[in-house]
Amino acid sequence: MAITATGPSSEVDLFSDDSVRDPYGRYRELRDAGPAVYLEKNQAWAVTRFQGVREVLRDWERFTSEKGVAMNEAMNAANAGSIVASDPPHHTQLRKVLSERLSPGAIAKLTGQISTQADALVATLVERGDFDAVQDLAAFFPISVVADLIGLPDEGREKLLDWGNAVFDGFGPDNPRTAEAMPKIGEMWAYVGEVATRDRLAPGSMGLAVYEAADRGEIDPESCIPLMGGYVAAGMDTTINAIGTGVQLLAEHPDQWQVLKADPSLIRSLGNEILRYDSPVQMFARTATDDQEIEGQTVPAGDRVLAVYGSANRDERKWDDADVFDVARNPIDHLGLGFGVHRCAGAALARLEIEAIFASLVERVTAIEIEGEPVRQLNNTVRGLKSLPVSVS
Repeated sequence: MAITATGPSSEVDLFSDDSVRDPYGRYRELRDAGPAVYLEKNQAWAVTRFQGVREVLRDWERFTSEKGVAMNEAMNAANAGSIVASDPPHHTQLRKVLSERLSPGAIAKLTGQISTQADALVATLVERGDFDAVQDLAAFFPISVVADLIGLPDEGREKLLDWGNAVFDGFGPDNPRTAEAMPKIGEMWAYVGEVATRDRLAPGSMGLAVYEAADRGEIDPESCIPLMGGYVAAGMDTTINAIGTGVQLLAEHPDQWQVLKADPSLIRSLGNEILRYDSPVQMFARTATDDQEIEGQTVPAGDRVLAVYGSANRDERKWDDADVFDVARNPIDHLGLGFGVHRCAGAALARLEIEAIFASLVERVTAIEIEGEPVRQLNNTVRGLKSLPVSVS
């Protein structure tokens, strides 16, 4: 750590394998160094405290998404004008199309259906006794829910998770993970362009509603495919990683599992605590529109700003015992689903899926044990597991 003429700087690379595998010690180091720390290797200002990250996410006029939210120019160019890389009023128009189908009110109508699906899956796995909590549970459930919601045909669904991981890798800097992801991202866009067409989407689906919005003149016709592609890519990873991580945390903290068993009304609190404690989405970039101050630290105009959700959610300035997993905490203002105009459009659906899975587990399972070494998925942007062998009784 060093102090320069412009402020604190660090040689930490938040996208190295070691950082991605276990970032929390580095996050604490950056939080202690200042409200914004310049990362020499990543050429961006890391904002890691809760107050600062919330400020960056809230104020889109000072910290714009229009210059891209990725750490490399190729991805930013590819996403120009998309929902993730735009600000109001364009962002508002695109978001409105999704919000009609993803609002809390609209998602509430799916509660019975999703609860039934979740319980059927959990019942099958519990009967087996041992399974992979990521591949058999966390990944299987959200993929089917999101694909059905968009109205995608069965063809190609088996590749959705790999493509989604690739997109989030693509938001990183020019490192090997980003390079490996780019061809897969191209495959995904080719799939969406070929399969997510008006004639192949299910009647009454969210995908078809996107085309209907274009017919009404609410969005440009050329926005249809990017809008659906964005949701195909981003609509699953938060839920998948939260469910997988949640199972791991409850197995590693049997006392918390017993608290949950004793009071199943804590299911919603559990979901919030998983999203806070080990945020599925760790960070996204913004750009300072002019010289901006973040808690007294000046960030020069045009500099890239990295809003680190994963660090903000462990900020001891905000949370008591921030490094403790507590299912009764109910941190309703966590940043695991973002904040401001770019808060996750599918937040209500993600919450419903997470709560449905854990409600069924609490009802059917006495104990969860990890039966093999968990395998972490190394990704530039999202944090989760690739495999988690467990047994249940």
